[in-house]
Amino acid sequence: MTENKEKKLNNDDQNLELTLRPTEWGDYVGQEKIKTNLQLIIKAAKQRNESCDHILFYGQAGLGKTTLAYLLGREMGVNVRATSGPALEKAGDLAAILSNLEPYEILFIDEAHRINKLIEEVMYPALESRKLHLIIGKGPSARTFSLDLPPFTVIAATTKTNLISSPLRSRFGATFRLDYYKTEDIEKIIRRSAEILNTNITPEAIIKLARTSRFTPRVANRLLKRSRDYAQVYKKGSIDEDVVKKTLEMLEIDELGLEQADRNLIEAIIKKFNGGPVGLKALSAALNEESGTIEEVYEPFLMSLGFLERRQLGRIATPAAYKHLELPLKSALL
Repeated sequence: MTENKEKKLNNDDQNLELTLRPTEWGDYVGQEKIKTNLQLIIKAAKQRNESCDHILFYGQAGLGKTTLAYLLGREMGVNVRATSGPALEKAGDLAAILSNLEPYEILFIDEAHRINKLIEEVMYPALESRKLHLIIGKGPSARTFSLDLPPFTVIAATTKTNLISSPLRSRFGATFRLDYYKTEDIEKIIRRSAEILNTNITPEAIIKLARTSRFTPRVANRLLKRSRDYAQVYKKGSIDEDVVKKTLEMLEIDELGLEQADRNLIEAIIKKFNGGPVGLKALSAALNEESGTIEEVYEPFLMSLGFLERRQLGRIATPAAYKHLELPLKSALL
């Protein structure tokens, strides 16, 4: 496949992802407490004719942080400008964005934990008092001047709130943690996405997909799209339970949503380290996997299933993990 074709397929997939993203509060399923709090913040800001407080969202990838930011902008009737922590390489990058914001606009910053510490210094007065302090020149001839900013809102999203400094975190007027979704909420999301994709899907297939979606909307939509591909290629009239089963087998995903990498991690703890405890560095070396990927991608889901525990001495595989992998339980765990 040529590079241009690959690029087109990636763009098509991204456009499809945007199509499935909710654009109304009524379409956003789950996270009810957060939605209630956000609606209160929005209503109060509108009544005072002010911009919303700065907001920080944190939680695992794919839970809807970006979607909530855009929904908030839609409810406020303002534009949302997006950037990311790694894209803000120097103070001038942030200054250029902030100085060009229209009144009441929203600046969405993804991967906020990767914001440069020097840029954070520029953000403090901007978030707190809408002042942008800039230094022009270098050495003895350098001078500082301040620029007043219009009312605006910063919405930041991160998967690692502990890496955001305390001074920056304290500048946000509201902080919300997005949790994994309930299975019934994932079923509603799959049903809605199938309608948007104009794809027939049976109730049994919806249930099976929801159970293997890692309690995450992004994963649910990804598995739905792959099931649609399978049904199309093999001339199936709709996505039924058998189509989902065959799709999951091709992707090496089991009935609980564990992928091969998840199973490798648990098996490594059990077989190479006698069930644990094992330190993150040793586990990373044994799997030839980045420690950050283990912490951010694999462990949260395995812990939510009760297959893994983090203790002071390291990671431990639980009896439930042994049972799922059909491995003999170590006597130390009995």
